[in-house]
This record gives sequence, C-alpha cells and structure tokens, in this order.
Amino acid sequence: MGWVIFTLFTLLATIKSETQICKLVGQTGYTEFSKEGDLTVGGIFSMTSTMELVDNNYQELPYTYCRKWNHRELKFARTMIFTVEEINRDAMLLPGVSLGYKVYNGCGGNLIRAAIEALNGEDIHNCSGQVQAVLGHSSSGVSEDVNIILSSFSVPQVSHLSTCACLSDKSLYPTFFRTVPSDHFQIAGLVQLMKFFDWQWFGIIYAVGRYAEEGTADLIMEAKKAGICVEFILSYTKTSMSGVKAIVNTLRHSTSNVIVIFMSLSNTKSFLSKMERYNISGKQWLGTEAWITTSDLASVDRMYILQGAMGFALPKASIPGLGEFLLSLKPSDEPESASIKAFWENVFHCSFFPSNSSELCTGAEDLQTVSSVYTDVSGFSEENNVYKAVYSVAYALHTLLQCQNGSNPTSGKPCVTKNEVQPKLVLEHMKYVNFTTKNGAKVLFDEYGESVAQYDLVNWQMKEDGSAEIKIIAQFDTSFPEGEQLKIKKDTKIIWGGNNDKVPRSVCTEPCPPGTRKATNKNRPVCCFNCVQCPAGTISNQTNSPDCLICPPEFWSNENRDQCLPKPTEYLSYKEIMGALLAGFCCIGVFLSLLISIIFLTHKETPIVRANNSELSFLLLFSLKLCFLCSLTFIGRPTEWLCMLRHTAFGITFVLCISCVLGKTLVVLLAFKATLPNSNIMKWFGPIQQRLSVLTFTLVQVVICILWVTINPPFPNMNTKYYKEKIILECALGSAVAFWAVLGYIGLLAILCFVLAFLARKLPDSFNEAKLITFSMLIFCAVWITFIPAYVSSPGKFTVAVEIFAILASSFGLLICIFFPKCYIIIFRPDQNSKKHVMGKIPTRTL
Repeated sequence: MGWVIFTLFTLLATIKSETQICKLVGQTGYTEFSKEGDLTVGGIFSMTSTMELVDNNYQELPYTYCRKWNHRELKFARTMIFTVEEINRDAMLLPGVSLGYKVYNGCGGNLIRAAIEALNGEDIHNCSGQVQAVLGHSSSGVSEDVNIILSSFSVPQVSHLSTCACLSDKSLYPTFFRTVPSDHFQIAGLVQLMKFFDWQWFGIIYAVGRYAEEGTADLIMEAKKAGICVEFILSYTKTSMSGVKAIVNTLRHSTSNVIVIFMSLSNTKSFLSKMERYNISGKQWLGTEAWITTSDLASVDRMYILQGAMGFALPKASIPGLGEFLLSLKPSDEPESASIKAFWENVFHCSFFPSNSSELCTGAEDLQTVSSVYTDVSGFSEENNVYKAVYSVAYALHTLLQCQNGSNPTSGKPCVTKNEVQPKLVLEHMKYVNFTTKNGAKVLFDEYGESVAQYDLVNWQMKEDGSAEIKIIAQFDTSFPEGEQLKIKKDTKIIWGGNNDKVPRSVCTEPCPPGTRKATNKNRPVCCFNCVQCPAGTISNQTNSPDCLICPPEFWSNENRDQCLPKPTEYLSYKEIMGALLAGFCCIGVFLSLLISIIFLTHKETPIVRANNSELSFLLLFSLKLCFLCSLTFIGRPTEWLCMLRHTAFGITFVLCISCVLGKTLVVLLAFKATLPNSNIMKWFGPIQQRLSVLTFTLVQVVICILWVTINPPFPNMNTKYYKEKIILECALGSAVAFWAVLGYIGLLAILCFVLAFLARKLPDSFNEAKLITFSMLIFCAVWITFIPAYVSSPGKFTVAVEIFAILASSFGLLICIFFPKCYIIIFRPDQNSKKHVMGKIPTRTL
C-alpha cells in the first residue's frame, strides 16, 4: 500500500504542464547499463538486493542505497544485453533498425522509482516515453507494482521469472506478459505428478506472502478437482519459533507422506535451517520452481530432508555464445558501472582501491577460474526466459514496422516508421508474437499474456558429502493433450524421500478392492472413506467403486463379490439321492404291477381272478404301471415336451386308474343288486358298458388336457424368485386353471368311488373287495388332500418330489389294498381260490 501511495505522489510530480516539462522528484540515477538505439528496451533487475536508508539525521534529504550483490540478477541483465546485441547482428530481424537498451538496478521501493525513471528519464524532458517495452522483474510482487505504473502509459512489460497466477488478470495488469510459466501451470504439474504416483493425501507448508498464499489456494483447489485431499496446511514465518514447533509436531503425527513446500528461495533457506535440527525423515518433499534447483541448499544436516525431493524446474536450454559472453566480462567493458566493480571485488576477494585486508584488483582476472551463480554456464533455464523476452519485444517491433502497400499486413492499419513507434502500438502487436528462437524454443502469448508452459521434473539425489546431484527425471509440457503432459524418462533412476527404493504410499485410506464399495464419511475429506463389502447378489469389479452393481437375474455374486457367476441350476435329478430313491420306488411299483399281472394272467381262469370282471383288473394293473412310469417324467431336466407330458400323462393315467376302480366298485354294487329276485340290472352294466364308462371318464380328462396343451401349455421355466443364489428349473403350469381342473376331476372321481365303496362295505364277505376299495380310496384321498398344502409350500425341487410322492403313495395304496389280498390267496391259500368259497357256500368257522 505504501508503494502505491508513493507511486501516486510520483505520478503527480510528472503531470504535464503547459510547457510540456516533466520533473521527477526525489532520488534518480538507477540506470546501470545503457546503449543508444533507434528503439529502446528497458530492463529492471535487482543486482543489489538489500536496501539501506541514510537519514542524515534529517538535516539533509534522506536517501537509500542497495547493498548485498545478487549475482543471479546480474546474469539476467547481461543476458538481456547479449540478446540485444545478437538481434542487432541479425539482418533479417528489424532490418535498418538498431535496438538499444537501458538496464535499471534497484531494490525494495527503489524499483518503483526505477520503473518511473525508465518512462521519464533522469533529466527534465518532454513527457514522451523513453522505452518501448520493459523487461522484468524477477519477483511477482515487484512486477505487480511496476505494471500498475507501466499500464497507465500502455507500456508492455515482459517478465522472465514472475510466476504468480494473479498476474494473468488482465483487468488489473493489462500490459503484462511473461515467458515463464504461471504458477497455475506449475500447480497443474504438481497435481498431475501426485495423480501419476497415486499420492492422494498430502500436506502443505507455505510462507506468509502473496506468492505462496495464492499458490497454496490454487493448489488446494486444483487438488480437490482431481480428488486429491490435503491433510494439513501450515504457514511459516521466519521469526516464529512456535510456528516451527507446530510444524514439526504435525509432521511427526501426520499420516500423509508427501509434503509440498510452497515458498520463495529465501523463505526455503530459513525453513530448512530450522528444520535440520529435528529428525523428520521418511517424507517425500515436493518443491516449487522458486527453490527446487538451488543446489546450494544442500548440506549434510539436510540430507534426510532433501534426499529424493522433487519439483518442477524451468527446462535448461542451450544459448550459443551466451556462456562465452558472460565469462568474458571485464570491468573495463562497463567502466561507469559500480555494480560490475562491486561484483568483481566480491567474486575475486580483491579491491580496486588500496586495502590492507585484500589484494588489489587488476580487472584482468578470469571469471572461468571462480565458481558462482554467475559463472555457472552449464545450462540456461531462467536466462532462456530473459532471452525469449527480449526476442518477443523484437518480434513485436518487427511486426509493427512491416509495411505493404501503405498498410501493416498484420493489423491492417497505416504503416508506422521507427520514429513513430509508441509503446501502445508495441502493446497491440505483442499478441501477434509467434516465433521460434535459434535454440528451438516456441514463443507465443495467449489472451492472458501466458506463453507455452514447459518444465523439467527434477529429483534431488544426495551424496555422502552433503552435496546434491539434481537429475531431470521427466518433462511436463502443456502443449500436449490432457493426460500426456507428464512424461517420465525411461530407465531413469529415481531416489524417493527417506532414501526409499520404491514409490512411497500417501493415502488416507487404501483403495477399496473389488468386491467392496466406497462409503464416504461426511465428517472427513473425500479421500478418507470406508470400504463396505457388497451385499450378496451384487459386485464391484473395479477399485474404489462408488456403487455395487446388481448381477443379472441368471447370475449371482461369488464369495469375493467381484464377479457375477452363472447361478447353479437346481432340479430333481437321477444323480442325487432323493431322485434316485424316487426313481427306484417307481421301478418297484412297475415291477410289482407287472408281477401281479403275470400272477393274474397265469391264474386267469381261477375264481378269484374271474370274479368282479378280470378285464377291469388287468386294465387297472396297466393304468397303475402307467402311473408309476409317469412319475419318471417328473425327474430330470425340464424340457418343453417333458413338461407337457408329465402333467397330461399324470392326469390321464390317474383318471384311467380311478375309472377302473370306479367300474369295479359299480360291479360290486350292481352284482349284489343282481342277486335279488326279479333283478336283471347286470345286463345293463355288462362288460361293454363297463368299458364305455371307463372310456367316457377318461375321455373327459383327455379333452381337458388337450385344451390345456393347446391354449396355454406347461413350459420349462427358470425360477429366480424363490432362491436368490440359485435357479430352480421347473415346469411352469402355463394355465393354473387347467392344472387344478385336472386335479379336481381326479378328486371328483376319487370321492365318488370312495362314497360308492363305502356304501358297499357291509356286503357279504364274498364281496369283500368293496372294503379293500374303500380303504384304498381312503388312502388315495388322504394322500391328495395333504398333497395340496405340501405342494404349495414346498420350495424348488421339493415341489416335484412331493408330487412324485403323492403319485407313488396313491398308486401303491391302490396296488396293495386291491391286489395284494388276492395274490395272497392265489399263492399262499389256493384252497380259498374256489367257486364255492367265492360264492360264499363254505360255512363260517367260529371258535
């Protein structure tokens, strides 16, 4: 705020008067290097970094000066000069136009005055701009303040190192451009790095200040979009020891293994100097571009912190001739520059003035013999941004000065000569900049003044002596599609935090394996969740599945709940014990029926067989065989034909069986009536009538079954409702009405037969077959009455088993009750198998 007020007062001092004379109030003389040219580019650097105030006891006007020389900023300034000279040697770029430069040096509030001096100069002059564009500054905060001044005069500013994303706001900084990527891209790179290594849980330590605070806020926002969570956010200040202790305590108890240090270089130095006292190991540290390539931070005491540290750095580039230019610097090249002399004295530990404490500088010393930030010419990263910044202004000027047929071919406006160039026109043509430098760097600006973002991902690999080897392990390029921007180098050795040989894990909760789903906890971040096993019948076949998928009706989940398997099918099979037993009883029934038929056939002429219509007895035995055999149709895998056969065969054979029993019952009754005087009733119910009655009763059932099969027949069905985990293969009834009509008709005939047999139970002993029929019908009716609730309530294959049991029980009841007594007499009591005995002429023996 103080700088803004200062700026306003300064601007008031430079308002145009009627005589067009401007006067800059206060301290001047910030020009460090300069060269005249047709067009001039300004540069603002902090070759000195600490400001001191001389108040003169307020007897004279106070003034400030800067001390503590910054070799890196001097290197930037010299790179700017080298680039201008290279452009002037290029006959294709700005032909006929010489480019000059004015390099200003300042620190603190002096940088604002340096910016104003770049606009107005040191002396009283006409209030026209001195420079067409300004390069700098390295600091985002300084660039913000400088652009407030420059934008008032529509002077374009191109920064080589100001990374704050806030500078992309064109409503606040309309003339700002940069050749260094915004922190927004660095943050995007950090988020993609964490996604690539599956780090979903991390902490942030940032320094108080706009650069770190805004960067931290953006990092949190971008991480949230990517589903990455922040465990803690801690602020650091150089003067607060309690804050350091809080950071140490949090690090020791945190579950996240990835920590981002979002600080400037000076704050990082201070932070590491305090942290080296504590044994905080096993963490994967991520740094920002501001400090991640500063190898001077390394020391033996910091090995456990910096070992394996990663971060994005500006890519190094080769600039032909720059290294030789920087190392060829001599004080005689800039005799008026106090900065060069001070730099020389600092590097060679000598003095240009006689001194008892140091040797005398000759000015002929060789910079190649010393090691410093300035003399490190192994590769150029930040310097490459300065190089591109100067070229971008040159190409904007080149585009502006183009002329074809009286107009500019790019903008379509009238042509402009080099004497008519104004900063506002240069600003308009900055958006047309699109070129490739000699070292292959692509330069163009988007609507926010941003250039193409490219980074190297570097990895700190500490040595035993405490020095660090900073290796490039990947590249990050925003010109590639999403998902392909981060590319790890193949066969590259990576050292991880804590000196681990594998990628550290940093998650709040381990991913939910297949077979479970994520259950979020409203009171915790989204990365902290519970893993809940999928219910039976549902699966999840992906890691961290938000929901469980329901298996299709014919499928069921396996034990791990990660796969839908075909449900096992269940039906009454011959291979299982119950099916085999029932089939065995069916065969026994058929065998007994066949045996009795043979017995009856061999004794067909005996009275016991001939009595009560032997023809009906043989028909009854035949129908019982069919009843036993139809039970077999209920065993086995249901098919379309088998389903129709089992119900219709059952209905018809049982009606045939009951019809025969009913015929025998009527024969018994009518035979008794026929013994009465003047009764000729038997001639009305002779063998023909008996056959017709059986045929008629059976045809009724046949008609019902034909209608059933024609209209809505039984069909094989996969029942998935009764059991969730298996499929019941069954024969669906098709028409339930027809099924119960078949059973009802059988029941009707059975009841009629039972009533008639019951009425004949007291006939003379010779006709005791009525009692046997009564008892058999009693068993038959009891079986089928109990069948109904058992059939309805039995699940799956047991429904079929109940039906087979009812068929077998009722069939055996008829077979045993009606035929076994006769077989007993035929085989074991042949003396009773006589006409006299059957006719009841043998007197009854009594005790």
